[in-house]
Amino acid sequence: MTNTAPTASPETGAPWWASAIVYQVYPRSFADSDGDGIGDLGGIRSKLDYLTELGVDAVWLSPVYPSPQHDNGYDISDYQDIEPVFGSLAEFDLLLAEAHERGLKIVMDLVVNHTSDEHAWFRESRSSLTNPKRDWYWWRKPRADGGPPNGWGSAFSGPAWTLDPATGEYYLHLFAKQQPDLNWENPEVRQAVYLMMNWWLDRGVDGFRMDVINFIAKQVELIDGPTPATGGGSPMGAQIHEFLQEMHREVFDGREGRHLTVGEMPGVSTADARLFTDPARREVDMIFQFEHVGLDQGEHKFDVLPRSLPALKQSLSRWQDGLAATGWNSLYLNNHDQPRLVSRFGNDTEYRYESATLWALVLHLHRGTPYIYQGEEIGMTNVRFDTIDDYRDLESLNHYREAVDEFDLDPGTVLAGVQTMGRDNARTPMQWDSSPQAGFTAGTPWLAVNPNSTHLNVAADLAGERSVFRFYQHLIRLRHANGTVALGDFTLLEPDHEALYAFTRTQGDETLLVVANASDAPLTDPLSMDVSGAELVLSNYPVRVDAAAPAAITVLRPWEARLYRL
Repeated sequence: MTNTAPTASPETGAPWWASAIVYQVYPRSFADSDGDGIGDLGGIRSKLDYLTELGVDAVWLSPVYPSPQHDNGYDISDYQDIEPVFGSLAEFDLLLAEAHERGLKIVMDLVVNHTSDEHAWFRESRSSLTNPKRDWYWWRKPRADGGPPNGWGSAFSGPAWTLDPATGEYYLHLFAKQQPDLNWENPEVRQAVYLMMNWWLDRGVDGFRMDVINFIAKQVELIDGPTPATGGGSPMGAQIHEFLQEMHREVFDGREGRHLTVGEMPGVSTADARLFTDPARREVDMIFQFEHVGLDQGEHKFDVLPRSLPALKQSLSRWQDGLAATGWNSLYLNNHDQPRLVSRFGNDTEYRYESATLWALVLHLHRGTPYIYQGEEIGMTNVRFDTIDDYRDLESLNHYREAVDEFDLDPGTVLAGVQTMGRDNARTPMQWDSSPQAGFTAGTPWLAVNPNSTHLNVAADLAGERSVFRFYQHLIRLRHANGTVALGDFTLLEPDHEALYAFTRTQGDETLLVVANASDAPLTDPLSMDVSGAELVLSNYPVRVDAAAPAAITVLRPWEARLYRL
């Protein structure tokens, strides 16, 4: 690996997150401090120095609130406490203080499209037709034929409406039936959420990642229309901008400092994103969009299609261009809901190091805020369990049972889709060392450790001559130090090339060039571009001295990626 760090600084006045990197922790799979097989706050605290060494600026915690855990914490039963399996509020405060001592910000997961069906609000709401909280959720009478109000489907298989026998009405849940949707049309709901958000900010947290936040605004005309609405698509209603602007006024206006707000928003366009992230509109700082991670999926996420590099490049470039003048991108290729990037986009066997570092260089040199998902920084891979009984993810289990039991599909074919795209690929325990259970726990882990942890782990990566972790460190230092990496203009090169991912970043008189061969074969004469006198800044292969300042790039080895300053 070659590295020469540029010395320019980002423009003054840019928000802190423009040159920052966020690390996502999935708490139940990160580190277990008490031996019960489930990660916890004590485990996260024990790894703060590790995160500091990596160099990240903020840590986003997936939900740590009390929850029945039907959807691993995204079904929240109490917004203002900590799930006992993770610890306590006192331990959270200690984590927050120790993170802040190290210069790390803590970003909470905000899940307010829905609650758990065990939340006190929903228990009251379902207790009677006249309860004061009845209208805090979406309740509707059956249609004339006894069916649900419309034909919307749940993201976790099956209908999005469940009949509650006690009151004879259906409630809406865009996800699992244990996750009833809050009715944001009710101002009491909104005020209760804002009070809760202020409570956490007063406690010292540094922002929120907002789960499916665009779904809080529903297309009411489709719910209550004369004809039952069916099919997929986004249920997002036009009120979403009103709700987010009100949230900003009620929660963030007047607060000292700049808190990070990132909204997860399935189904939005670049035009939508410009509105959401335009600073003048005061809605959110950035969004997570899903276009690029849906390109290898057919009718549903488990219907796996071949990867198309031109399609991926053109999608990411469209978002770079779409938010170039107004707004901001978030950059990710995996998270707790996506397969491991090195398995999905690279070669996780023969060229695991090379493809892991190639995609790291490519992604981090785009314009936006990069998000690293735990284990990505050592090149963790998908797991391949042999039977559906080894999986824990609700989405995968529901899909398998529906596909096999109701549609009579071949179990082997369905399992192959789960093995490739299932969320448990990202949720196997973090691989710290080669000891039993990969150093994650002294007990029995809630989800089996990937068998490759005996050789693929943090300790082995740091001790190796080729370290994915060290490569990520260099990328993080580049973003911190170089204004072009943080804020420069993006131009895609060779958009239709099947193997080459190349682009430039330009700010003032500095131009950076990324060239990457995303394939298993050498690439000859990949770029018809004069690069005379270019300075090699970073590479994931050793590069000969006479090749470091070439007139032309003649060969890129399999999964080779280089960053030049022109």
